[in-house]
Amino acid sequence: MNNRITALFKKKKKNILSVFYTAGFPALKSTVPIAKYLDEAGADIIEIGIPFSDPVADGPTIQESNKIALDNGMNLHLLIDQVKEIRKQKIDIPLILMGYLNPVMQYGMEKFIKDASLAGVDGLILPDMPLYVYEEDYQSLFEAENLCNTFLISPTTSEERIRKIDGATNGFVYAVSASSITGAKGGFKEDQIQYFDRLQKMQLQNPYLIGFGISNHDTFSKASEYCAGAIVGSAFINLLKASGESEKDIHSFVKNLKG
Repeated sequence: MNNRITALFKKKKKNILSVFYTAGFPALKSTVPIAKYLDEAGADIIEIGIPFSDPVADGPTIQESNKIALDNGMNLHLLIDQVKEIRKQKIDIPLILMGYLNPVMQYGMEKFIKDASLAGVDGLILPDMPLYVYEEDYQSLFEAENLCNTFLISPTTSEERIRKIDGATNGFVYAVSASSITGAKGGFKEDQIQYFDRLQKMQLQNPYLIGFGISNHDTFSKASEYCAGAIVGSAFINLLKASGESEKDIHSFVKNLKG
């Protein structure tokens, strides 16, 4: 059974653009049209955030979008339905759900993995799920349901742990550009470039995407020099906050990023 994420990385080696936004933001029913506009605009992967009341690793932009989404009435059951709706629109782009373990455990991990896969999700990013828990309890379930699982690494992650994560990964590794919360930045510092260079030289078996601080064409293309591509989150949430789910603005955003 083909997974859209692994198929994409086989086909495309550079300049992969993954765009993150929070489900149910800016409005409860925004999730589906935003996915449609991103797909049409040429995004390569869509990451949809599962809103949570205490998103500790996220900066103020994504935290605020979580609160608004929850106030709008967003929940995981509704998100699974929205993913089904996205797939009904003949959108065949890789879809990833990203979020904290708490809402997933409340839903029931096994049920969530099965329901997500059935709805048309290709991968999950659960940053607070420990590697050993994944390997001992869930890896076989992920594989049975043809779901990729993505772990995060950062500049402070040891080479040994990076190799371990790489070994437990199918799909791609998420390389966080800085050991801080999420947020759009203007450019990369020298130590970040050294970290990207170090990762590139490690020749991991999986491709990796760089995230945190990607906000424009310059940061996207700079990150892409060292890996398969980059992930944009806060900068896109800021756009949605400013202009709602404007088709025209979403198209321009993706076009400008990719240059």
